Amino acid sequence: MSLILESIKKALVEGEASVNLKEASALTGSGSGVGGRVIYDDAFASLRMANPLRQVARQIATIGSDEAFVVKTGNSQDATNPWGYAINTNEGTPNQATAFWQLPVRVVNAVLPVRTAILSDIDNLEPTLEMDLALEFAQVEAQSMMFNNDQAGSTTTVYGGTSGLRGLNSYPGSTSAASFGTNGSGITNGRHTVLQVAQAANTAVVYDDLTNLMGALPAQYLFQESTAWVMHPTTINALRKQKASTGGSPVFVEVGDDDGGAVIYIFGHRVIPNPYMDVTGAGKYPVYLADWSRFLTIADREAMNIKRFDQTAPGFVYLFAEKRVCSTIRDVFAGVRLVGPA
Repeated sequence: MSLILESIKKALVEGEASVNLKEASALTGSGSGVGGRVIYDDAFASLRMANPLRQVARQIATIGSDEAFVVKTGNSQDATNPWGYAINTNEGTPNQATAFWQLPVRVVNAVLPVRTAILSDIDNLEPTLEMDLALEFAQVEAQSMMFNNDQAGSTTTVYGGTSGLRGLNSYPGSTSAASFGTNGSGITNGRHTVLQVAQAANTAVVYDDLTNLMGALPAQYLFQESTAWVMHPTTINALRKQKASTGGSPVFVEVGDDDGGAVIYIFGHRVIPNPYMDVTGAGKYPVYLADWSRFLTIADREAMNIKRFDQTAPGFVYLFAEKRVCSTIRDVFAGVRLVGPA
């Protein structure tokens, strides 16, 4: 107590004073709300889910402003003599036709202002902001890659609209056959028609929907390394609850394996949870099944740029982030999707 009194006297005379209370064990005026200091732990951000399609899609690097894709559409076999025993170069019509389509490499960017005082007060905040910003970009990319319509008159502006990616759901569909889109370099070219299977009811995905969908995928794409189901976590949870009959056993039985349990695999194929896609409903696409390394291609600029600007505004630093990406259905025959009836 005498140390405190002496310090008070010194402060009255000199204007300030400090006191070492190391030995003042009986002093209780330094706790929470009564003079104590707040010490910050290292900053962190709640984990966001990155783009699930990147787990299985084909990914390539690009350096251009546009990326063109080429498919051989013709049948090179000599239809008049497929066995080739009699050689006559004047007969037969082998067809080696190709088609191409071209998509622009799109830009996603963001500017994040941060007060310099916060950066000095909270440890690890700047790298945490950078990591979280990168995952926010992954979310934007995933939503655009699934939902966006890049055609004129697009209403999906929240996912990029005419400046966004060509979303999987924006491709036209048919319950009879898949086909490649028109040939050319225009933005309307390359809009392939995806083979789709009508869902039994738009209230829930059922076992028979999945068997029908697997039966629709051409045999050459079955059991490839990247063949996988992609569906919303809500759809996965509903499938786990599905019963063969009221009060009966689950359709997908949990046996306690270390692979994670029921609906981690279906019919031998992995199930990829994707929260950035449809759940069941009229006209919705709740399930895709594809050999993804052939079905979907993502073309990336090799680096994502994150820069810090220190003198943009007093008291602030600005984090600027930018990435460039393009995506397309490449082999339209390598994937099928479920569609809810209207």
